[in-house]
Amino acid sequence: MSTSSPYHKRLLGLWNQVRARVELQLLIGVLLIGLGLWLFVALADEVFEGDTRTIDEAILLALRNPADRSDPLGPPWLEEMGRDFTALGGVAIVGLVSGVAVLYLALDRRWSTIWLIIIVVGGSLLLNSLLKAGFHRPRPDLVPHGMVVYYASFPSGHAMTSASVYLTLGALLARLQQRRYQAYLIMGTAILVTVLVGLSRVYLAVHWPSDVLAGWVAGSIWATVCWLVAWKLRQNSQHKKSLLPNEADQNKLSEAEDRSRG
Repeated sequence: MSTSSPYHKRLLGLWNQVRARVELQLLIGVLLIGLGLWLFVALADEVFEGDTRTIDEAILLALRNPADRSDPLGPPWLEEMGRDFTALGGVAIVGLVSGVAVLYLALDRRWSTIWLIIIVVGGSLLLNSLLKAGFHRPRPDLVPHGMVVYYASFPSGHAMTSASVYLTLGALLARLQQRRYQAYLIMGTAILVTVLVGLSRVYLAVHWPSDVLAGWVAGSIWATVCWLVAWKLRQNSQHKKSLLPNEADQNKLSEAEDRSRG
């Protein structure tokens, strides 16, 4: 016990030095963004070299009736449920949910949070459009699509938008909760919705599984970037306010100046 104590103290001292020089939240955020970018680039490389083709096709076919590829596995109500889940990642529903959140925050005059949501939603849609145009991957052609599609396949727009928007809104709501289990429930629900949206895209055969995975990664990266920038701006604002003299200090300073003049 005594032999490990000096080592423990040195390790703790080193950790405190790192924390003093680099803000922990900033470090974690940068690491997550770096990991996400590496994963996205690696996945995109695998996709366009054709290395994911085999597993993509195997997963899509596993979700279809072997006797009739146009028929997804399960009863008709399961297919309808898949369309309901996939709608949660569409522009209409995401826009409606985000609009309600913005309206609620406007009533509370939380303008910085409103800008965060606007940037997350707008940036996610714009970034996804640019990525689709750049990669221009065709939609799955093994089986008939379970719904109408309009744009290129990689990355999945529904998966990316749901990851960025619902995870951001979930984190905002979780921060307002006083009890930890309530925050866990909210974040768990946001993650569940994100996962269901992505899975429904594969079940309906409108995306390859690798499209959905890339969408989840890209959406998480974008949400983390926005959160990191918002957190840093808030930290800088609080630091500037702390440097300003408060009202009591200003009164004492004025009294001291009056006494010196008298």
